[in-house]
Amino acid sequence: MTEREVLRQWIETSHNIVFFGGAGVSTESGIPDFRSQDGLYNQEYQYPPETIISRSFYRRDPKEFFRFYKNKMVITDAKPNQAHLALAKLEQEGRLKAVITQNIDGLHQMAGSREVLELHGSIHRNYCERCGKFYGLEKVAQAEGVPTCSCGGTIKPDVVLYEEGLDQKTLQKAVDYIRKADVLIVGGTSLVVYPAAGLIDYYEGDKLVLINKSETGRDSQANLVIREPIGQVFETFNV
Repeated sequence: MTEREVLRQWIETSHNIVFFGGAGVSTESGIPDFRSQDGLYNQEYQYPPETIISRSFYRRDPKEFFRFYKNKMVITDAKPNQAHLALAKLEQEGRLKAVITQNIDGLHQMAGSREVLELHGSIHRNYCERCGKFYGLEKVAQAEGVPTCSCGGTIKPDVVLYEEGLDQKTLQKAVDYIRKADVLIVGGTSLVVYPAAGLIDYYEGDKLVLINKSETGRDSQANLVIREPIGQVFETFNV
């Protein structure tokens, strides 16, 4: 049996699947991967991305932060790909219990997924730091320079910056889903960003699937490794 056939068999015989995904899930939708050759880490800015999208830099130089953020992280025309669509379909069939994602693009929800745990927040949620008023993506995307609220406060994206902690409720919910899963599918992530990467340590089953184009440091732990683009792997589930 091929790796894809094994995956299909595991999916078709389970009603407690959890998916955990990273940047590679969205690259096929045209959203750049932080660490790829042409990704965000290889761009023409005065500071490295890790510095610019940190809390301290955001406080120190919000104008440069938003120049980078809007240019490189806010992608308004991206559409869900085969992986997003297949995961939404598996949820509708009652097989998939939750999607846990490191991505901030909202493509899982756009594809129809309902139980989505966003570990690093979302570009679609933005709040005034002074009065707490909510704003959608358009306000930030269309703003000149630093986006400001009607009260004069700065509008901050609800994304987790470097030096900021993850939301503990979301993290605990992710742990609970993973711990109870029959099948855990991990896709499009190199599993190097912690604490998110450590989530797979909570999996107690024997059907850990890693789908990633390149090798990860956790391949030896997996019960099934598929080194292919994740959209191609999942496209057969959309038939």
